[in-house]
Amino acid sequence: MNKFFGTGVAMATPFQTDGQVDYNALRDLINYLIDGGVEYLVSLGTTGESVTLSKDEKKKVWAFTAEVNNGRVPLVAGIGGNNTYEVVNEVKSFDTTGYDAILSASPNYNKPTQEGIYQHYKAIAEASPLPVILYNVPSRTGSNVSAETTVRLAQDFKNIIGMKEASGNFDQLNQIMRDKPEDFLLISGDDPISLPMIALGGAGVISVVGNALPRQFSDMIRLCLKGDFKSAQKGHSSMIEFTRMMFAEGSPAGVKTALKALGVCGDTVRLPLVQVSSTLADKIIKETQKLDQIKSPQG
Repeated sequence: MNKFFGTGVAMATPFQTDGQVDYNALRDLINYLIDGGVEYLVSLGTTGESVTLSKDEKKKVWAFTAEVNNGRVPLVAGIGGNNTYEVVNEVKSFDTTGYDAILSASPNYNKPTQEGIYQHYKAIAEASPLPVILYNVPSRTGSNVSAETTVRLAQDFKNIIGMKEASGNFDQLNQIMRDKPEDFLLISGDDPISLPMIALGGAGVISVVGNALPRQFSDMIRLCLKGDFKSAQKGHSSMIEFTRMMFAEGSPAGVKTALKALGVCGDTVRLPLVQVSSTLADKIIKETQKLDQIKSPQG
């Protein structure tokens, strides 16, 4: 699955000031990211505030995204939840037109055992018409998908092609890299540690920061994948403070502030999320303007 090497972006969902989906801004964002050189796009992952969109809104966003993309880059749809039966039904009914894979976060809140997580993903894999990318993000779900469970799923289901890993646990990452099938993709789900993850053998990243800095971030990742870590380090270091700001008061509020500063879309988020404080917004705007002027080394 070479199409998922490099930089994928977990796209933000632009909203109008009244909270409705801003489709004109979504078109602008898709074009901005593709023009910025990212390898693929993820529609309605966590960064897309998918949990606050209705089923009808999600269908419209997915269809619109596929239409605007028009086959230019691979597309991944975020379909997950903590009710396995409901997730399976959503996967079965998903209109796959224009899409290449499904990204599914492990169940949140329920705190299932490892066997429960395995059975959840088993049900999804058996129902999915598209390849499946697992997503482990313990800080949001309240439970961890262990290295053993990841490798077990990778070995048992050929259509489970990768894991977006955001545990930040390098002992776990080492185990996955050692034991996984050769063609199973380990993808960074944590922007600040994408460089060292690729050094371990990772396939790239599904990024939040890439929404605002697609050119800079994807160039840095391509240098990593070429093994030119000395050049990549420069880009990585230049984005450390910006990346910290993106998550300082919650995501995607931070990256939407940067996107507004860049003129791509507004910074409206849906409750229970709120916009970043004015103090942080001022810092983000200044850092965004500075980084937007920097020429990246060619990846």
